[in-house]
Amino acid sequence: MPNETWTIKRCLDWTRDYLRDKGDERPRLAAEWLLSGVTGLSRTEIYMSFDKPMSAEELAAMHSAVVRRAKGEPLQYIIGETGFRTITVACEPGVLIPRPETELLVEEVLRYLDREVLGAGEPQRRERVELPWNAEVEAALEAERAAAEAARQEAPAERELTEQDLEVLSEEPSEPTAEEVGADEGADVSDGDASQGVSPLESRFDGVEVANIEDVLSCQAPTVARVLEVGCGTGCISLSIAAERRDRVRCVAIDIEPRAVDLTIRNRDALGISPQAVDVRLGNLVSPLDRETEWGTFDMLVSNPPYIPTSVLTSLPHEVADFEPDLALNGGEDGLDIFRRLVNAAPHMLRPGGLLACELYEGHLDQAAALCRAAQMTDVRIVNDLTNRPRIILARV
Repeated sequence: MPNETWTIKRCLDWTRDYLRDKGDERPRLAAEWLLSGVTGLSRTEIYMSFDKPMSAEELAAMHSAVVRRAKGEPLQYIIGETGFRTITVACEPGVLIPRPETELLVEEVLRYLDREVLGAGEPQRRERVELPWNAEVEAALEAERAAAEAARQEAPAERELTEQDLEVLSEEPSEPTAEEVGADEGADVSDGDASQGVSPLESRFDGVEVANIEDVLSCQAPTVARVLEVGCGTGCISLSIAAERRDRVRCVAIDIEPRAVDLTIRNRDALGISPQAVDVRLGNLVSPLDRETEWGTFDMLVSNPPYIPTSVLTSLPHEVADFEPDLALNGGEDGLDIFRRLVNAAPHMLRPGGLLACELYEGHLDQAAALCRAAQMTDVRIVNDLTNRPRIILARV
């Protein structure tokens, strides 16, 4: 560009005209995106800054961006990011760019989790309160188990275990009632305050306001849903779920492409989401999962797998076919190669009643539904996208 003053408006108009001449279908929108990425201004701020001069550095960056766009490179790769539901994720060549259709997939996932797992609309579950005596109750239980075990070892070999012995030695001891805890503590606890209607635990921890000890002992931690995502790409699905249901969901996000795994981790860190909330792993389909401890524990298996039929790849727009990764697009002859493997894996990954949710090629949803039914899955449902084309398959294990 010439060494003269270039304002925001002049650069916007020049870029629009140049991209239009190069065949860009939405040249003004592209010009706005590129200017926004280079200057840091929002699209609204661009129109409020028409007279602002651009620096030499901004002009150089704009020139490079315009050249890339004129060759057909996706705007998301040039700008380096895109919005997805409530979050913004970084985008890089080699990793599939998130689509609006996938936002609808996340909507279906959240609707299922709220209704079937997290219990939205039901009375709010009380979180377990960490109170001063919790540790002491656990210590008392542990001492009781140890004493019982010592007594068992010292007893004659022919002694038969009583039902009481079996209860004490069980791996999952029942939570003690307030009366049982008080009885274990002995006379020092029960003397005095019990006659005044104060429970032993209330007496011991004077000054701690508790309306009802039994309520405290019986309260439960909130339900946390477990979500498995296969083929995470930028991480937009798992990260949206974790961001919109913060502290209520634990996701495991898997991808076979190292660049996708690295990008998802960086997006996760940039969003301030913990590794516990979104655990990102490198591997093929479900191979990174531990068979003994993780199989059968998930409430949801969600995926936006490669689903474009091989024959359709040649008809994709230039900026998709020539810039986005074939690994994330090519779904085989009918677009269902990976989906078949997910259907086979779902009964082993999901708990009974868990949901498989996938975004697929619009022309093959009926075939996908038949595959689910053949695998004995139930409540099979097809969801249309915003353009009313079949796009999402839902099926229960």
